Amino acid sequence: MGDMFCFQCQQTAHNTGCEGRAGVCGKKADTANFQDELTNALIGLARAVKSAGATDASNELVLKGLFTTITNVNFYNDTIISLMEDVYAEKDKIDPDAEAYDVSEIWSANEDIRSLKSLILFGLRGMAAYAYHAFVLGFTNDEVFDFFYEGLCAIGEDYGMDELLPLVLKTGEVNLTCMGLLDEANTESYGTPEPTTVPLTIEKGPFIVVSGHDLHDMELLLEQTKDKGINIYTHSEMLPAHGYPGLKKYPHLKGNFGTGWQSQQSEFHNIPGPILFTTNCLMPVRESYCDRVFTTSIVSYPELVHIGEDKDFTPVIEKAIECGGYPEDHPMTGINGGSTVTTGFAHGTVLSQAGKIIDLVKNGKIRHFFLIGGCDGAAPGRSYYTEFAKALPMDTFILTLACGKYRINDLDLGSIEGIPRILDMGQCNDAYSAIQVALALADAFECSVNELPLSLVLSWYEQKAVCILLTLLSLGIQNMLLGPTLPAFISPAVMDVLAENYNLAKISTVEEDIQRILG
Repeated sequence: MGDMFCFQCQQTAHNTGCEGRAGVCGKKADTANFQDELTNALIGLARAVKSAGATDASNELVLKGLFTTITNVNFYNDTIISLMEDVYAEKDKIDPDAEAYDVSEIWSANEDIRSLKSLILFGLRGMAAYAYHAFVLGFTNDEVFDFFYEGLCAIGEDYGMDELLPLVLKTGEVNLTCMGLLDEANTESYGTPEPTTVPLTIEKGPFIVVSGHDLHDMELLLEQTKDKGINIYTHSEMLPAHGYPGLKKYPHLKGNFGTGWQSQQSEFHNIPGPILFTTNCLMPVRESYCDRVFTTSIVSYPELVHIGEDKDFTPVIEKAIECGGYPEDHPMTGINGGSTVTTGFAHGTVLSQAGKIIDLVKNGKIRHFFLIGGCDGAAPGRSYYTEFAKALPMDTFILTLACGKYRINDLDLGSIEGIPRILDMGQCNDAYSAIQVALALADAFECSVNELPLSLVLSWYEQKAVCILLTLLSLGIQNMLLGPTLPAFISPAVMDVLAENYNLAKISTVEEDIQRILG
C-alpha cells in the first residue's frame, strides 16, 4: 500500500511526522493506511447521516471507528478492514449516494488548514474513546453523537480558517459534555471515588494485570475471577479503579503493577501472569511475554487472543492459573522508588474539603495550585515533570491525573493541614474533575478561573490529550504550559493564534517556569 504519513502523537519522528514503512509507535505503513481508509469511510458515513439521519448502528460504528484509530490501540489490519466494511455497509443502508473522502488530502493541504482539520479529527478520536466507555455502561448523549457527524463532515469540506477555528473550539466544548457523561456513567455505576492507598507489591500466587481505561471490563473480570484464588492488579491508566467503591469491594483487587505504559516492554519481561489490554496504550509485544497478552474491546494485535463481545475471560483466567504467579511476594516501586501510590481524589472528594482548602488559601498556607498531569511517554524530556513537582515550595498543592502521574505519584511531598500535597484525580477523562474543582473554587472566591492561583502544566502523548486541551481552550483557560514538545500538526500560524489568545506556551526549564509562575 506504499508509505505512511502520521503525525498524530507526541513521539512522531523528528517531531514532524512518521513516514516510510513504520511509525515510532510500531504501527506499520499498511496499518496506518488502512486506518486512513477507515477515516475516509467514517466521513462517508457522516455525510450519509447528514442527509438521511443517524441509526443506532451508525452511532456505535462512529465510536468504534474513531477509537480504533487512536495511537497504540489497534495494530491488526484484519480488524480494521472488517470495521471499515461495516462502516461502508451502514453508509450504503442510510444513503448509498453519500461519498467517502480521501483523508490524505488533509496531509497535503495548506499547513494552516491541515493544522485546524487535524485538531478537529484528532479531538474527535479522543472524544470517541470517552463516549465509547460511557456507551458500554449504557450512557449516551445526542449532542455528542451529533457533533461526531458534524465534525467529520467538516473535515471533508473546503472550509477556510474562519470556519474551522470555531469548530476547533466546539470540539473542546462538546468534549466537556462528553467527559461529564462519562463521569456520570462511572459514578452512577461504581460510586464516587474515595481516597485509596494502593500497594505496588505483587503478592505471591496467580494474578492478572489489567491495563487501559475501561472500568466495565475491569468489573466483569473481577466478577469472573471471584473466589478463584487469582489476584487482580491494575496497570497504567487502570490505577484509578481502586478508588471506586463498586470495584474496590472485591478483595482480590490487590494493587498496581509497574509504572507508566511506556515501560511495559521491560516491566512485562517474563512476567508470570497474563496481561489484559482493555484500551491503549499497547506497545508492540515482545517474545518474552507475547503468549500472556490478551486484548478486548477495540484493542487488537496480530496473533494475540482477543476476548470478544461475550466478555468470557476464561482464556485469561486459565493462563493465570497456568503461569502460577510469583513464588513469593514481589515488591515493585514507582519511578521515584516509592512502594505505594494513592488515587481517588476526584471532584466529589476534593470539593468535600473545599471549605478547608479555601480557609488555607485565605490564611496563606496554600499559595498556589498546580495541575501537573496528562499523558506519559518515553521522551527523555518528560523528566521535567518529576523535577518540577520536586522543586515546588511546600505551600503549593499538586493535582494530577492520567498516566503522566506516574512521573510523580510515588513521591512523598508531605501534606498541608492533613491534606496530601499530591492528589490523584484519576484517568485522563477525569480532567472533568479538575475543571469542576477549578470552577467551584472560582465561584467561592468570586473570581474567574484565570484569576485563581492555579497553573496547568500539561504533558501530552495522544488524541485524548488533544481533545482535553481543546476543552480547556474552549473554557478560555489562559497561561497553560504544554510539553514535552508542541504538537507537530499545529502550524506556526495556528500556534501564534493560541499563544496570542490563550498565552499557551511550551514548557521551558523547571527553574524558569516556576519563577515565571510564582515570581
